[in-house]
Amino acid sequence: MTTADQQSGEPRLRVHDISLAFGEVKTLNGVSFDVNPGELLAVIGPNGAGKTSIFNCLSAVYRPHSGSIHLDGHSLIGVSPTKAARLGVGRTFQNLGLFEHLDVVDNLLLGRHHLMRSGFLAGALWLGRARREEVAHREAVEQVIELLALTPYRRTHVGLLPYGVQKRIELGRALAMEPRVLLLDEPVAGMNLEETEDMARYLVELRKELGVSMILVEHDMHLVMDLADRVLALDFGTPLATGTPAEVQAHPDVIAAYLGGAA
Repeated sequence: MTTADQQSGEPRLRVHDISLAFGEVKTLNGVSFDVNPGELLAVIGPNGAGKTSIFNCLSAVYRPHSGSIHLDGHSLIGVSPTKAARLGVGRTFQNLGLFEHLDVVDNLLLGRHHLMRSGFLAGALWLGRARREEVAHREAVEQVIELLALTPYRRTHVGLLPYGVQKRIELGRALAMEPRVLLLDEPVAGMNLEETEDMARYLVELRKELGVSMILVEHDMHLVMDLADRVLALDFGTPLATGTPAEVQAHPDVIAAYLGGAA
C-alpha cells in the first residue's frame, strides 16, 4: 500500500447502486459497496445471489444497466476487460483457466501481457527495449513465485501438478498482473483442509506484503469469517447486510436467506 493511499482515506473501489438484468431476470438490484486500500471484503450469498455477476461487472465482462463503478477515480463502466486489467483489476477463477502444457513461469508471464509495450517485431528480434522489458517481466514473475512458494515447480508443466498447487498458480497469475483490487472467485473450492489453510496463510501474507485490496467470493464460511474485514451478503441480487463478519453472521435477514426462515 502506498503512502498516498494510506493518507488519502479514500476507498480504492467504489460501487454505487449497480443493477443488471437479463431479460426479465434481475441478477443485481441496487448493489453498493466500497473497498479500502488493503482491505478484504467478502461477498456471500446462496447460489444465484449475484456474486459472479458482481465480479463480471467489476472486470468489465458485463456492463451494468445502471449505477457506477470507480477504481481509483477511473470509471469501469463501458471499458473493455483489457482496459479494466490495465486500470488494476485482477481476477482468479473458480474453474482453473491455466495452460496445462506450459510451465509455471510461462503461465505467470501471461498475467503480465497487458503490461507489455514492445511490438511483435521487436519481441521477435529480442533487441533493445524488448529484451529489457522481458527481463523485467521475468524478474517480476520470479518475485511472485517466491511469495507463493512455487520455486520447486517453476519449470514443471502445470497439468502435471497437484490441484492445490494449480490453485496457487492461478492466484499467482492474477498477482502477476499487479492488480490494485484482486477478485478471488472461490480460491479454496475443492481443496482439502491442509490446502485451505495454506491458501489462507498466503492471502494474509499477500495483504501484508503488497497492500492489495481483495474481494472474496467463497462458500467456506470459516475462511470468510477468519479473513474478511467486512462482509456483503446478497440474496437474489439484492443486498441484505454489510458489516463486520460477526454483524452479518447475526443479521436476521442473512439467517433467513441461508436457512429459509427457519431461524
